[in-house]
Amino acid sequence: MTLTNQNIEQLLQLCKSGNQHAQMEVYNRYYKAMYNTSFRIVKDSFEAEDIMQDSFLTAFTKLDSLKEIKTFSSWLKRIVINNSIYHYKKNNKYQEIALDDVLYKVEDTSGIPEDYKIKNIRVNQVLESIKKLKDNYQTCLTLHLIEGYDYEEICEIMDISAANCRTMISRAKDSLRKKLEPLIQY
Repeated sequence: MTLTNQNIEQLLQLCKSGNQHAQMEVYNRYYKAMYNTSFRIVKDSFEAEDIMQDSFLTAFTKLDSLKEIKTFSSWLKRIVINNSIYHYKKNNKYQEIALDDVLYKVEDTSGIPEDYKIKNIRVNQVLESIKKLKDNYQTCLTLHLIEGYDYEEICEIMDISAANCRTMISRAKDSLRKKLEPLIQY
C-alpha cells in the first residue's frame, strides 16, 4: 500500500519512526489549511509560510507527546495558531498594522446569525469587513467564527479572561454587524 492510500493514524505511526516519506505525505495533506490559518492571523504570506513550516517541524519532533492520534489535526492547528499569534504580537508590538487587500478563501460561513439576509453578500465582502475591525476583534472573530474555537479555547490562545473574551467577541460581532448593514439587502 502506498503512503497516499494510508489513513492518518498509519502515517503518524510511520512519522514517529522517522519515515520522511510519511512526514511529507502528512505535510501535503495539511499544509494548505495550516497556511490559511496562519495567514489569517499574521496577514503576511511569507511569514505565514515560515510559521506553517516551523509548526510542522515542531509537530513532528513532539509527535510522541500527542496523547490521541485522532486529534492530530486539531493539535497541529493549535500549534499553528499559537505560533502565529506569538509572531504577530512580536512583530506588531510597536507599529501600526497596514491591512492589505488580500482575498481569503473561506468555505465555512457558520457563526454568522441566520436572521440577516446575507444571500447577496459574498464571503469576500464579509472578510473585507472583518479586516476593517480592530486587530483584537479580527483575531477573536477569526478564531471563533472561522476556525471554530469556543470561548474557553480563545481565552487560552489570546491569554485573556473569560469575561474579557465574551465582551470582546460580543463587541466585535456588533462592530461587524454595523459594517455589514449597508451591504445587506432587505
